[in-house]
Amino acid sequence: MNINTNYLKLKDGYLFARIAKAVGEHKEKNPDSEIIRLGIGDVTLPLSNTVTKAMQSAVSEMGNAETFKGYGDYEGYMFLRQAICGYYVGKGVTLQTDEIFVGDGAKSDIANMLDIFSPENTVLIPNPVYPVYVDTNIMSGRRIVYMNGNADNDFKPLPDKNIKADIIYLCSPNNPTGAVYTREELTLWVQYALENDAVILFDSAYEAFIQDKTLPTSIYQIERAKECAIEFCSLSKTAGFTGTRCGYTAVPKELFRSSESLNKLWLQRQSTKFNGVSYIVQRGAQAVFSQDGFDEVMKSVTYYMNNATIISDTLTKLGISYTGGRNAPYIWLRCPGDMQSWEFFDKLLAEANIVGTPGAGFGANGEGYFRLSAFGKREDVSEAMIRLKRLV
Repeated sequence: MNINTNYLKLKDGYLFARIAKAVGEHKEKNPDSEIIRLGIGDVTLPLSNTVTKAMQSAVSEMGNAETFKGYGDYEGYMFLRQAICGYYVGKGVTLQTDEIFVGDGAKSDIANMLDIFSPENTVLIPNPVYPVYVDTNIMSGRRIVYMNGNADNDFKPLPDKNIKADIIYLCSPNNPTGAVYTREELTLWVQYALENDAVILFDSAYEAFIQDKTLPTSIYQIERAKECAIEFCSLSKTAGFTGTRCGYTAVPKELFRSSESLNKLWLQRQSTKFNGVSYIVQRGAQAVFSQDGFDEVMKSVTYYMNNATIISDTLTKLGISYTGGRNAPYIWLRCPGDMQSWEFFDKLLAEANIVGTPGAGFGANGEGYFRLSAFGKREDVSEAMIRLKRLV
């Protein structure tokens, strides 16, 4: 019996597990310290009233023989897929219900989507990047080529005609940098994918946080994107489903590679390996897209974006350069005094009891940078900025 030795090529420990260990050790040495966590992007506001009422009603249904639900459709219940399609209509995008697949979050689907692709494919990944993109491809033994995101290109790398890739990862708004691609920039990526017979895996988990109405919130707002892109979205940050778990993936039926429908392959994968999200959670997710539910959810989004503004304004006053914070809930800042990422992490934790995320954990181009999350409580964010001013 042999193990998958690709796992041995991974860095020792997941980024956020390493952070948690460091925070635990600090707390053990300083039990009275009041730590403010602006690191991992977990939400702090509760589910909305409309969502919880829908879930409570669904619980009652599950306790009644006449309304009890067993296994659902592998793609997700029709009522939720119809609601998601209706949401896309508001973006000017038409999708069919059999192009929508309900899952337990964008992270899972982004990782599992690799099942339908050959391990011989070359993967193009931005750097810095959300670690899951890299680690899941290392696990499956694919060749990875990195595209450099840096201050010169506002952390939005564009296609290089000298690079040939089969799978392309794009995230907009970006995690960790908060950068958002314009319509013109995404058009360049769609053209590149079509010319190279490549597939774009487009992570739009933070699309609801885009404030600038001129910026695209779906890659399908770009002409011919349905021929080359799969889009992933999540209710984790938008609607507070980090602990409830629900997201969705769009795989257009126009998307073929090697004369095979990727929509059909993904359905085969899901029906073989995944039994779906619970009925109760899907009823809650449906409520997100109702008028009352959406209004409540957007109030939470506004709350977090106001947090982002507090952080951004503080950094501006301190003369610290950053991206994000205007159309994304993450703020990507240059470490003060040319400190290294983990050096600043240690200083911030030890001297201000603030937890952030070292940029180096997102790739080599993240060295010297630091990510702060706007998903905290208002009083914590405000207090953290007071501490940061004192420290800097």
